[in-house]
Amino acid sequence: MLVLGTERVENDLFTFQMDLKNLFDKWKSVSPMPAENIFPIDLLNSLREIGALDALLSHEERGLNLCRSLEGGLALLNLLRRTGYLNLSLGRCLEGHVNVVRLVELYGTLEQRHILAQQLRSGILAGIWVTDGVPPVTIKQENTQYRLAGIKGFASGVMQVGLALVTATTQQGHSIMVLAPTVEANRRQSAPGKLMGMQASGTGAYDFTDIVISSDNIIGSAGDYLRQPEFSAGAWRGSAVTLGAMDRLIDLLRQELLDRGRAHNPHQLYRLGEALILQKTASMWVTEAAKAAYTPGMQSEDVVATVNLARIAVERAALELITLVQRSLGLSAFVKGKAVEQVMRDLMTYLRQPAPDEALTEAAAWFANHDWPGENA
Repeated sequence: MLVLGTERVENDLFTFQMDLKNLFDKWKSVSPMPAENIFPIDLLNSLREIGALDALLSHEERGLNLCRSLEGGLALLNLLRRTGYLNLSLGRCLEGHVNVVRLVELYGTLEQRHILAQQLRSGILAGIWVTDGVPPVTIKQENTQYRLAGIKGFASGVMQVGLALVTATTQQGHSIMVLAPTVEANRRQSAPGKLMGMQASGTGAYDFTDIVISSDNIIGSAGDYLRQPEFSAGAWRGSAVTLGAMDRLIDLLRQELLDRGRAHNPHQLYRLGEALILQKTASMWVTEAAKAAYTPGMQSEDVVATVNLARIAVERAALELITLVQRSLGLSAFVKGKAVEQVMRDLMTYLRQPAPDEALTEAAAWFANHDWPGENA
């Protein structure tokens, strides 16, 4: 395996960032708003072409360590933010792909990490599907192999994902992580219902019944998926995708005000100023959360509490931004087929992540008795 020198790594990371910027500028300037129910495969392929998916891998697998190091994590923030700007649905699927890489990096064996890298380099899109359908996914040992049964629902990118990390319940009632192929078309099912937004992500369900795997497909130990700090810390990536959608909304707001000749109206300027404050606030929180997730030696509880606060701050900023855009543009913000309407609808759907109240109160409980990390060092 290739071991990269520090200078080479820095140069490669810089080159990747420039390639990403060029791709972003190109798509931002020429790409129309895509049909909301079509998976954005062209954009995904463009990201593949500049090595964005390979960059997620470790240095040992000839990647750029985007899922391991602080420098890589900040580059990952940029990748997720810009993808969320161009297409929030793809941002969701890309974040799931990143999550798989990260979890296998943390809990997989050296051989499992190598095999995953080979699979992903072949062009496979990975997904993480942990919401059970009816019946839930279980795993049963049969001699030296294991048999899965059950359905995963709300599976993002079900038509595109070729390898999924799923949680499965053992006969002893423990939850374990399993990597399983998801290429059989007859196992794909429609979602429980049509979502209001994020339709391009192709959310559906997948039936794992009678898929047989080996022990090599089992990642880590029982309970690892819920292990802290990673279980909560990974939420910063979703916030980075959200931030990209906020950037897009502000650009759409500015452009429509300019097109209408309303950009000098004092009331519109007030709302635009408020929107810019929300955008910058969210950006600072996401950066703080990414640094916490990748800072070596930071106490687990500090990481979790910091990311939880960031998650709620970004959610709140995004919801306030949507209200400002609606008030600024009036009924035109609700016209189906307009980019601003679709982005808002996608964003409102994407923001519905689980247990926001619990995330906030647990973070507050921690910081009620502890200083902000590093402030009194």
